[in-house]
Order: sequence, then structure tokens, then C-alpha cells
Amino acid sequence: MTRKGLRNLLPCKPFGRRHHRDSQSAAATSSSSSLSSSSLEEKVARAEVVVVKWDPESSAYAKITSLFYEDRSEARRFLAEASDLQRAMLVFVAAAEPARLSHPCLVRAQTLMQAAMRRLEKEFFQILAANRDLLDPESVSVRSAYSGVSEGPDYDPWENSPEEEAHLVGKSIGEVERAAGVVMADLRAIADTMVFAGYGKECVRTYKALRKSIVDEGLYRLGFERLPRAQIQKLDWAVLELKVRSWLGASRVAVRTLFHGERVLLDHVFAGSDAVREVVFADSAGDAALQFLGFPGLVAKSKRSPEKLFRLLDLYDAVAELRPEIEPIFSFDSTAAVRAQALALLSKLAEAARATLADFESAIMKESSRLPVPGGGVHPMTRYAMNYISLLADYQSALVEIFADFPIHTPTPIPPFFFDTSQAPAEQQPAVSGSSAPPTTSSSSEGSRRSAIAARFAWLILSLLCKLDGKAAAYPDVGLSYLFLANNVQYIVNKARSCRLRDLLGEEWAARLAAKARQHAAGYERAAWGRVAATIQTGDVSAGEARGRMRVFSAALEEACAAQAGWVVADAAMREEVRATVRGMILPAYRGFYTRWEAALEGASAVLLSPDDVGNLVGELFSGSGSYRAKASSSRTV
Repeated sequence: MTRKGLRNLLPCKPFGRRHHRDSQSAAATSSSSSLSSSSLEEKVARAEVVVVKWDPESSAYAKITSLFYEDRSEARRFLAEASDLQRAMLVFVAAAEPARLSHPCLVRAQTLMQAAMRRLEKEFFQILAANRDLLDPESVSVRSAYSGVSEGPDYDPWENSPEEEAHLVGKSIGEVERAAGVVMADLRAIADTMVFAGYGKECVRTYKALRKSIVDEGLYRLGFERLPRAQIQKLDWAVLELKVRSWLGASRVAVRTLFHGERVLLDHVFAGSDAVREVVFADSAGDAALQFLGFPGLVAKSKRSPEKLFRLLDLYDAVAELRPEIEPIFSFDSTAAVRAQALALLSKLAEAARATLADFESAIMKESSRLPVPGGGVHPMTRYAMNYISLLADYQSALVEIFADFPIHTPTPIPPFFFDTSQAPAEQQPAVSGSSAPPTTSSSSEGSRRSAIAARFAWLILSLLCKLDGKAAAYPDVGLSYLFLANNVQYIVNKARSCRLRDLLGEEWAARLAAKARQHAAGYERAAWGRVAATIQTGDVSAGEARGRMRVFSAALEEACAAQAGWVVADAAMREEVRATVRGMILPAYRGFYTRWEAALEGASAVLLSPDDVGNLVGELFSGSGSYRAKASSSRTV
């Protein structure tokens, strides 16, 4: 007799407690005496009754009817008779002389066993195909989460009735999960019997064909599309980003529901053999997992550009989060490639992220626009860079891991006055490249890694500030160059305070940078209004000199207001502060001068501006409206 199935892979050991007890009994019988032909014939006769009844090749009724749906007690009997027949054959062969291996009774038993296995293979296929909804990974995962039933090698799926098993599983699961439990019990009972009979190959073949299609379909429904690397390289970033977002949305469901559910189902159906489960899972889910996890690697190898960094970090976060769950799902040796790919993905994505961030820093330094921003407003480069950096700060946890073994190396040290975190928490203290330090504990090591990221962010902003200094030199007016720096530095401060940069770099850092913005504003005030303030006469003069001084002041004020009509102070609080400072520079002295000489100047040919007129003119500056001349025409000429 030829023993079918995976002879080397599937040892013919019994599955379940019933089989275990029966095999012990068979071994005892074999040791005491050989099984007589009449005993084997008796087993054949008993099995023949139920097997022939359900043989699809000998009964039209059996062709169109499901044994397990039609009569579950009959199905239980069918499985028992098939197992009994197999044991009887094994005992007969073990005790028989070579000449008896062609015994007619044994040949008849083998023919009957083949018919029984055909029936069970048909039932196995029908149950898998007809219960796709009940066996979907989500239902299986839910049942597994609630299940308290032991499903080890000695678990007998038919020892309890479906109702008893549902009670053991718990009242908290729904009807769908209970129905799935019954179906899974049927599949395991069939698999146990077929593998025990040496027909594991047929059982495995049917299972793999159907479940592999379920996994592939599940990934397709999640929006995953298998694309070759060459095609991904040709995709526009807008299209590729949509696919990345789709993968991110599907990744947690794919791992936690689809692949996990498949592993749960596999572990239940083929619980009796690790070797069977290993081969089946590698074919049914392993290849699909490699394809699915291969996508982030292809994105990491695509052409770099700064805007891709955030999606790379999203992919890194997703893989890092799911990797601990991938490990137990794909724990077989045959699926080691899946575990290795998940680990390699982190390395590839980290490398791509580091290179992309370096590209971003280089882009800042190489920005070459020469046209000054009208009115000294916020430069587009400042907006772009700070929006980028503030979004990047949301990924500081991932960046800590990505740059853990890559300390920052700057062309020049970061100035202490720029990045002094003396008042920041200890874990934010900056790491100094190249300096020696005593051994650190794990908590202090984590703090050091975070401070290294803080230093990297500080360097990016310092690079931006240095570039802005060069942009300011393009303004011919010194006051406007100061105003440009004040606007841009204040924008950086506001942006940093409105995002996680504030926690990362510390409020002391932000306050110091805000003071720098105020210094630039003070430079503007001196350069743009110092000459106007100097025209106001504070000493004793004659009426004629007073009229001359009034003309000089009015001309200087008009010139300053006209020149600055389109200038901008972007931040509202700074705008009011600058206006108040300018008023303070000229109004007190001018009010005293005006009060003293107003009567004497009445009727004189001079532009007489009241202190309120001057205050209003200053108050209308810095909005970028450019409408000074129209407003200046309302001044009195007397």
C-alpha cells in the first residue's frame, strides 16, 4: 500500500485526544497479537456503509448534498469510521508479513479509504468556499480574542457540541462568531482525519488555494495595488503620495486583522502539526505579506525631494508600530523573510529620511532669489522653511530613533547664545558633538538622544537665520533691512511657539529669539526715525526760527511717511509696539514745541500739523497700504 500525502512532512501521528487514546490502544493490540483478516473485514464492512452512501462517484444524492450540513451526526460517524479504518489498516500492515500486503481485504480497505478521502476533500472545499463571510479574518480575530477554549494538539473539536463550545467560548461573542466557531471546528475535524489518513497533501492544497485568494482579495479591497519598482519610479509625487496614504490606511488592518486572522484560522484548522502550518502559511499569506511590506521600501528608493520626508516618516512610524505584531504572526522559519523585511524597512526608511532632511537643509542654503520682499515682509523662504520645520517637529519620536546613531556635525558650532537651554528640562539639554561624557543610564541616554534632535532643529533654524541675513543686505535702505529681519525673526518665533518646537527647544530659546527680533525692530526705529526726531527744536528760538523748524520737521515727516507707506510689520503685536515706539520718539518733543509756538505760527505760510495729526500718520504706517499721500493732504496749511 502506498501511503499518500506529505510522507516526510506529515508524520502519521493522531490528532486530538480521541486519536491519541485510540493509537495507544492500537499499539497495545499490535504488541499482543496481529489483527486477523476477519477483524479488518469487520472494520471495512462498518465503514463501507457510510462511506459508499456519501461517495460522490456512486451516488447522485451525495453529489449534490453536503454531509456536514445535511446530518452532523452522520458526519461525526463518517469521521469516526474513516479514522477507525485507517488505524485498522496500520495495525494490519504493521503485523502482516510481506506476502499479506496484497491481501484482498487490505486492497478493499485502501479503495474505501480513497473514497472517504474524496468525500472529505469535497466537504473541506465546500465548507471553506461557502463560508467565506464567516471565515473572514475579522470574524476569526474577534472569536480568537474572546475564546477561552484550549486549542492545543490534544484539543478535540468535536468533543463538545457546537452549543457547548459556544458556551465555553463565552456569551459575549455574537452569533456570527459562534457560527464561525462551528465552521472552524468542522474544518479542523476534517483536517485531522485527512492528515491522519495520509491525505494531508490534498487537504493542504485545497486550503492554500482558497485562503490565498482570500488574502489577495483582502489586500485589494484595502486599496493595495502591486506595482513594480520601475512603475513607482515613474509616478508623479502627487499620485505616489495618494498610494502612500492608501497603504498607511490599510497597514494596520492588513496586519492586525487580515494576516492575524489568517494565522488564527490556520492555527485552529491545522493545530496538530507545526510543520503543516508552517508550509501552508508561507504559501497562503507569506508571499502577500512580502508584497505588501515591500511597498514602503520602493517608496524609500524613489527619487528624493523634501516634500516626501513626511510620508517617509509616516511609513517609518507605521512599520515601527506594527513590527512587534508582525513578529508573532510570521513566527515560522518559512516566513522569516517577512520578519527580516520589516526590520530592513526601518533601516531603508531611516536612511531615506536622513538623506531627505539633508536635502532640505541644503535647499535652504542654496536658495538664490535676489528680489527683495516688498515692504520688508516675511520672505516666502521663511514661511516654507518654518512650516516644514514645524511639521517635522511632530515626528520627533521617529527622528530620535532615525538619528540615534547619527550625531549632528555642523560646519561651525551652534552659538551658546542661540541655543542655551539652561532653564529647559534636563532631557532637553543639548548634546555637544565631539565632547566626552560620563556613562549614562537609559533615561539619561534617551534625554541625550532627544537633545541631539533639539540641536538638529536649532541648527536648521540657525541656517535659515543666516540666509535671512544675506537677504537683508539686498535692501538699499538700512531701516528697511532691519524691518525685514524683525519681521522674519518674529515669524520664526511665532511659528515655533505655536507648535511642538516650543517643547523641543524650550521657551527660553523662543524668548531669546524674540528679543533678537525686537533688537532688529529697534535698529529700524533708529535708522528710519532718528533723523525725523532730530529736526524737532527743543531749545529757545525766535518765531522765525520756529517757522523754519516746523517746515523742516514737516518735510522730514512727510518724506519718512511717504518712503515707508508700503512697509510692513507683519506681526500685530510688534506692529503696535513699533508704532508706540515711533510716537514716543517724536510726539513728546513735538507736542511741547507745538504748544509753545501754535499761536505765533497761526497765519504763517507753514504746514501746521497737530500732535494728533502726527500720531495718526504714524498709526497708519506698517500696513503696506501705500496710501500716505492721500492722507497727508488733510493737513492744515496756514
